[in-house]
Amino acid sequence: MEFDVIAQATNNFSDEIGSGGFAKVYKGRLLDGKDIAVKRLYKLTTHAIQGFWNEVNLIAVLQHTNLVRLIGFFDDPDTKILVYEYLPRSSLNTYIYNTTRSDVLDWNKRMDIAKGIARGLLYLHQDSRVRIIHLDLKLSNVLLCDQMIPRISDFGTAKRLDGEDTEVVASRATGTYGYMAPEYAIDGVCSVKADVFSFGVLLLEMVSGINAREFYWKNDYKSFVGFRDLLSSQILQMWNLWLQGKVLDIVDPYFTSSSSSSSYQPEEALRCIQIGLLCVQAHREDRPPMASIILMLGSQNELISLPKPPADLLLLQDPQGESFTASVATA
Repeated sequence: MEFDVIAQATNNFSDEIGSGGFAKVYKGRLLDGKDIAVKRLYKLTTHAIQGFWNEVNLIAVLQHTNLVRLIGFFDDPDTKILVYEYLPRSSLNTYIYNTTRSDVLDWNKRMDIAKGIARGLLYLHQDSRVRIIHLDLKLSNVLLCDQMIPRISDFGTAKRLDGEDTEVVASRATGTYGYMAPEYAIDGVCSVKADVFSFGVLLLEMVSGINAREFYWKNDYKSFVGFRDLLSSQILQMWNLWLQGKVLDIVDPYFTSSSSSSSYQPEEALRCIQIGLLCVQAHREDRPPMASIILMLGSQNELISLPKPPADLLLLQDPQGESFTASVATA
C-alpha cells in the first residue's frame, strides 16, 4: 500500500487512537469508505522490525472470523506501517476491567466471546495453512467488531510450527506478565499449550472481572496467575478456594448482585472456572487442547476432568530467587 494513500486516509496521522512501546495506532478512512486502523512503528528496534515482518508474513495467510484482518502494509528503511480493518468496539479489556460498570458485558455475551476466542486459537493451532502459536494472548489483544465478535490481534511475537514440529524454543521469552506459561517463561519452550495457558488466564479474568496482573483480590485473596512465586501462590489460592467450595467467590460481583444479568448461571460459571484451572495447570501435557476446550465450553453434557493440584508449580521456581531473563511486557 502506498504511503501517500495511508497518509491521506489518516489525515496525515492526526487521529491517534492508541499507542504502545514501539508503535502508535491511528484511525483512517480509505477513498472507498472503508475504515482502517493504521499501526505506525516509531521505534525501529530490531525487536520491533522482527515483529512487523512477523505480522506481515503470518497474518497474510490467515483468514478466520475470529482473527484480525490485515489489509496492507508499507515498508521502507525509515517507515514501517501496518494497515488493519478498523474494529470500533475497542479491546476486550475495556469491558472486563470496567470499574464504572458502564457497558458491562452480560454473561451470555462473555461466553460467546470466550468461545469465539477459543475457535480462533483452534484455527491457529491446527486448521490454518500454517500452524501458529500466538504467545501473547490477553484481553487487550482481543478486539471487538460492531457485532461484538472477537478478533485476536497482535502477532508480533507469534511462532510458526513447521512440518510435524510440536514445539519451538525461543532464545528468550517475550510476552506479558501474568499470561505466560511456565515452560515458556522459564525455558523458552513454545507449544500450543502455551496459548492454552494464556486462554485459561483470560477465561478466569472474564469470569471474575479482575485483571490477572493485579496482585490481590478485593477480598484479600491473591490473584490467580503470575511469575515464579506469584505463579505458585496465586494459583494455590484459587485452588484452595476450589477445595473449600468457595471458588464462586471470585465471580464478577456484577453477576451476583440483585441487579445482575438474568442470563448468569452459577453452574456455568463454576464450569468455566474449572476449565480455566485445567488450562493453567503447571505441566503442559495436563492442559487440554483447544478442540476439547471448545467442546467443554459449548456443551453442559461434556465431561470435564478435575484439575490437578498446582503444588508442583513450586518445583518450577528458581531456588536462588534470581530474576528471569525473560523479556516481559509491562502493559
